[in-house]
Amino acid sequence: MHIKPILAALKRHKAGTILIALQIALTLAIVCNAIFIIHQRLERVQRPTGMVETDLMAIHSAFVGMGDNQGGPLIKADLQALRQLPGVQDAVSLNSYPLRGGGWSTGVRTDVDAKDSKAHTTQYFGDDHVLSTMAVRLVAGRNFRSDEVVEADPRSVPDPSMVIVSKALADKLYPDGSALGKPIYIGDTKKPTTIIGIVERLGVPWNAMWSDDFYENSLILPVQLTSPYTSYLIRAKPGQLAEVMKAAPAALVKVNRLRVIPSERGVRTFAQIRDDAYKGDRGMAILMSVVCLVLLGVTAAGIVGLTSFWVGQRRKQIGVRRALGATKRDILSYFLTENLLIGVAGVAIGALLAIGMNLWLVTQFEMARLSLVYVLVGVVALLLLGQGAVLAPALRASRVSPVEATRSV
Repeated sequence: MHIKPILAALKRHKAGTILIALQIALTLAIVCNAIFIIHQRLERVQRPTGMVETDLMAIHSAFVGMGDNQGGPLIKADLQALRQLPGVQDAVSLNSYPLRGGGWSTGVRTDVDAKDSKAHTTQYFGDDHVLSTMAVRLVAGRNFRSDEVVEADPRSVPDPSMVIVSKALADKLYPDGSALGKPIYIGDTKKPTTIIGIVERLGVPWNAMWSDDFYENSLILPVQLTSPYTSYLIRAKPGQLAEVMKAAPAALVKVNRLRVIPSERGVRTFAQIRDDAYKGDRGMAILMSVVCLVLLGVTAAGIVGLTSFWVGQRRKQIGVRRALGATKRDILSYFLTENLLIGVAGVAIGALLAIGMNLWLVTQFEMARLSLVYVLVGVVALLLLGQGAVLAPALRASRVSPVEATRSV
């Protein structure tokens, strides 16, 4: 197959050729970046919190008419009632938990004289039941003892003498792996806090893009806040989560009726919490997927339409070629090659557009840089799509009868 006759034919159809090439280029640029965003979103949705999320639920409770430091005894009574329920394995009162959406954050230093923090982290306040309720894996050190837990007004939390940290934070603070037993300085304090335990993984309460850099940086402090607003994490015994979902709110109301448990999102399984937290990411992934499918469909339809138009225009020429000895395979190869040349031009422009679009997104929205793998896969996919789209009209062209075409000459 000679390329020159094909190029000469394309020059006579500049408008259609340029239109399809630009359509392929634009589709490639958008689809590559869209798939990259979809992959990022799905990775976020699937990232672990570090907890065993099955058989886990949360209840948000607020006591009515209480001051900021008057919830201590009431929270103790609630926890005692929850832990005595037949289907409950353990329960804890926390200021927040992974994927909740709101919580406390601070900087951490290893040098008391350092002006800047060495790492950013979240703070979880709870008692000696935190690890068992969350079911996080302790990889070094120990848990808190009950006599080490202190009560504190949330407006004036004392500097704790000990802390449990996530492994990601421990490695950030002490890269040589010697974090256990070492001091850290939380916030602006000058008082050292000793790391007594390290858990394998524990996510922060937020799932926003700005928190991705410190998603697994977490502190657990042996402090029971006395705020009237609290969250209870409850771990049910295997297979009994549905029963606990019904029994736990009723038990809390029985302990003290002067409370508010929101009807919406007040009582949720952790599966529901995860679904709510990543609803936006899933929606974005679905939207981007629909956009990709529409663009690919429109591009394929454009190629089919243009090639069908060209076949109709060239019916006489095809007949003459057939009469002069061209085989069906020659005609088929001609249109496939012609489309491939248009496709190569389109993907070449599209690859540059894809990279340029990503660089703009990086500067405007702090996105990650597009991997060239996505561009290469997109180039191959668009070329295959183009060849598949042109196949049907090319087959129709190859079946043009030499006699039928030459009768009108």
